[in-house]
Amino acid sequence: MHALVATVVHHPEDARILHRQIRALLDAGHTVTYIAPFRERGVTPWPELTVVDVPRAAGRRRLRALRAARAALAAHAPTADVLLFHDPELLLALPDERPPTVWDVHEDAAAALLTKPWLPRPLRRPLAPIVRSFERRAERRMHLLLAEEGYRDRFTLDHPVIPNTTYVPEAPERVPGTDRVVYLGHLSAARGAAELVELGRLLRPHGVRVEVIGSADPQTRPLLRAAQQEEAVHWYGFVPNDQALRMISGALAGISLLHDTANYRHSMPTKVVEYMAHGLPVVTSPNPAAAALVDGGSSAPCGIVVPFGDVRAAADAVLALRSDPARRTAMGAAGHATARARFHWPVQAETFVRQLEQWAGAAPARGPVPAAAALPATSRTA
Repeated sequence: MHALVATVVHHPEDARILHRQIRALLDAGHTVTYIAPFRERGVTPWPELTVVDVPRAAGRRRLRALRAARAALAAHAPTADVLLFHDPELLLALPDERPPTVWDVHEDAAAALLTKPWLPRPLRRPLAPIVRSFERRAERRMHLLLAEEGYRDRFTLDHPVIPNTTYVPEAPERVPGTDRVVYLGHLSAARGAAELVELGRLLRPHGVRVEVIGSADPQTRPLLRAAQQEEAVHWYGFVPNDQALRMISGALAGISLLHDTANYRHSMPTKVVEYMAHGLPVVTSPNPAAAALVDGGSSAPCGIVVPFGDVRAAADAVLALRSDPARRTAMGAAGHATARARFHWPVQAETFVRQLEQWAGAAPARGPVPAAAALPATSRTA
């Protein structure tokens, strides 16, 4: 099977797209052509991939990227067995001649409009019904994969769910430490960027640093740069997922301080699962899915839930974990056990590949992964 995978919004090394889905397709013996903004993100593609570079869609600068994506898709879709795309924007760029097409739904796009700082505030709520209508039309014209069970209610038809899980090692590399807490993921106001900075200021006098690993939207970058200069946080910017997961190992705790917004109420923050997978206690705001998991339910708790926007409570939770080695070790172990049992990506990877094979009408691949010719990431199709 030859899969054509496309994104103009996500980083080319996005964990779900590259490290999970594309890796699963390659490991199953299929070939992949990957359309993504390699050059603007400074990414060297994997040699196993055929790649096509396109501009990045960011903020209000999206038309050029969509034109380039449309040209790239029109050129490559006719020779693919299946087209998998990851951005709702690409609904506007799909060519007429294309193979079975799959939209991987990562987020609640209509709800996400309410938190987009680049979109004028008066337009955010009026645009939401338009986005919903695009979603309803899309499910009649193509296949959908959902990243969350909570997304089912948005659609009329039944669509398979491929949860946004992670690779969970058999055992954590290190036990939780004492001198740093970590945040892993994209940063924005709604994802708690300001709270992370304030947390860093509160913890610094206690000898605990806040390490922030991830890209940030343009409105958030000045805040993080200033916090970096005053040593309130250590901001590393975007780091490929496999390297980032090695970096968080051995931290005192993993932090998730999402705001109470509609886009986050029905989804599990992947960062929480990644913290658990690497044996870190979790300190999280009460996002429903995260809170239910961290509290433990019928199993042992794997972290502490703090109120939305209460940075002092988050700092107190971190210091309580630092002062109690047995508690943080037990929470880290409980989180790892839960992640290994419920969120290990290879279990989902097989389901994902078989589903694409079924839609493409392709037989499962056999034998080693064939090496595809990698086009230079500096070449463009537009």
